[in-house]
Amino acid sequence: MVLNSSYLVGNSPVWGEVDPITTTGSKRGKVIEIPADIRDQMVEHALAAVPNEACGLLAGSDGRVERFYPMRNADESQTTYRLDPREQFRVFNEIEGKGWELSGIFHSHTHTEAYPSETDRQQAFYPDAHYVLVSLADPSSPSVRAFTIVDGVIQEQEARIA
Repeated sequence: MVLNSSYLVGNSPVWGEVDPITTTGSKRGKVIEIPADIRDQMVEHALAAVPNEACGLLAGSDGRVERFYPMRNADESQTTYRLDPREQFRVFNEIEGKGWELSGIFHSHTHTEAYPSETDRQQAFYPDAHYVLVSLADPSSPSVRAFTIVDGVIQEQEARIA
């Protein structure tokens, strides 16, 4: 275990002793499989957070999401998100305890397309994770898209809803 404040999601440090979370199940070029009920949970969380962005983590193995962890947006902002550090620490410990991987980092865009913003790109600290975005630009038909962000380069990946 190491004390490392470089484990950030949405500019949120994890304080305390942490082991690095592996993300081998969601490496670049791989599909992220999101069960329909988990997609629905993400959309519900996004709608409930309006007018602010919603956020959370996705965990699973072999590229398949097993659990969505809805989290509080500590920024309480319409344009940015930051995971609550205590929640993030707890969730990382649970993911590790279950033998899962960090499959994705979720957040919503309330008025723009599901595409990483410049802020999202600058705060992408997990090159092997999928960044899963829900757009509420059309609340009657939310869109879900997944991306990898490596060294500032955004690449869309397949988000397979099963």
